[in-house]
Amino acid sequence: MSENDGWSPPEGSWASSAARRRNMQAIRSRDTKPEQLVRRLLHAQGLRYRVAAKPLPGLRRTADVVFRPVKLAVFIDGCYWHGCPEHYVPPKTNPGYWSDKVARNMARDRDTDEQLQAAGWTVLRFWEHESPAACAARIAAEVEKRRARTRGADTA
Repeated sequence: MSENDGWSPPEGSWASSAARRRNMQAIRSRDTKPEQLVRRLLHAQGLRYRVAAKPLPGLRRTADVVFRPVKLAVFIDGCYWHGCPEHYVPPKTNPGYWSDKVARNMARDRDTDEQLQAAGWTVLRFWEHESPAACAARIAAEVEKRRARTRGADTA
């Protein structure tokens, strides 16, 4: 379909054009560049983890990186999709829909954090613009801290 083939978005559609629809559908929800960089650094440190996994079986949400034995869920949030206070810019096209979408994403993020924490998980969230090395260092430190805690409980 081209822009001039007579396609028009259905009433209430999120896409303002066929080209916009194709563009938005091509955006990755996993294996983004920031995620890959952080994962590569974690792997180089000898850490092993699950990728795009559900931390809790009954929770229909996935974390970007999951360390199940120590109950650590890591999310690397995109600045646009999760409403980064530094980089989010409201859209010019279909602003009502997209601003509401980002607000729903942010509310879902908070709910996810609360549900995981209630189940005894630690949640770490990073923005895509943060240094991958700093993110990986913080994650590795948390994994080690939680491993030491479980080792201490095993020996007590």
